Amino acid sequence: MEKIERTINSREVAEMVGREHKEVLRDVRKIKHHLTESKIALSEYFIDSTYKDLTGRELPCIDFTKKGCELYSTRMTGTKGTQFAVAYIERFNQMENQLKEAMPPISNTELLLETALKHERNLAAVNERLDKLETETIINSSQRRKIQGLVRSTVIKILGGKKSNAYKNKSINRAAFNNCYNQLKAVFDVASYMDIPKARFIEAIDLIPKWKPDLELQARINQANGISSLW
Repeated sequence: MEKIERTINSREVAEMVGREHKEVLRDVRKIKHHLTESKIALSEYFIDSTYKDLTGRELPCIDFTKKGCELYSTRMTGTKGTQFAVAYIERFNQMENQLKEAMPPISNTELLLETALKHERNLAAVNERLDKLETETIINSSQRRKIQGLVRSTVIKILGGKKSNAYKNKSINRAAFNNCYNQLKAVFDVASYMDIPKARFIEAIDLIPKWKPDLELQARINQANGISSLW
């Protein structure tokens, strides 16, 4: 009964398209051959079946799924193709309505539970989108300026202040800022500090004051400032 309600038999299809049943079967055999060559599951389109004629003989027929009807309709053009499309769509709509009518009525409790579950799923989906949006949204211009200011004050402090020789040395000064920004980009795995996710802005603010230059740069800073040892 389930299969009858969800498929259209090839004899009915033959009536819809105004062809003999054997011609429809021949068409489907060709289509099934192409599907097999493409390693596509035949049962999603056509299901082999049988029927008994008036004399009691058991003869082959094919049950068309909705996808099978759609595929078969592509072989027809013009008015005939349109008429078949309208016919099978109407037929499947009838089946859909019959299935709905056959379903037992839902109690108020079940309806409330279904509504609550649907609401919960929708809420979870919204929260997931918000979390994703928050994670993917990058810092704004105000937050960038705060990072720039904090990087500047941190680097100046490490260089020994604005009056230090290391700060006045353009090469060391530039290397220090580059080193700080490069370490920041590496931590957050971004191409530019401006691409830091907004959700991790506070983490960046906490991290910047802890920046330490690499050993080579620290040695250059110490040498410029007249400090003889790294340790």
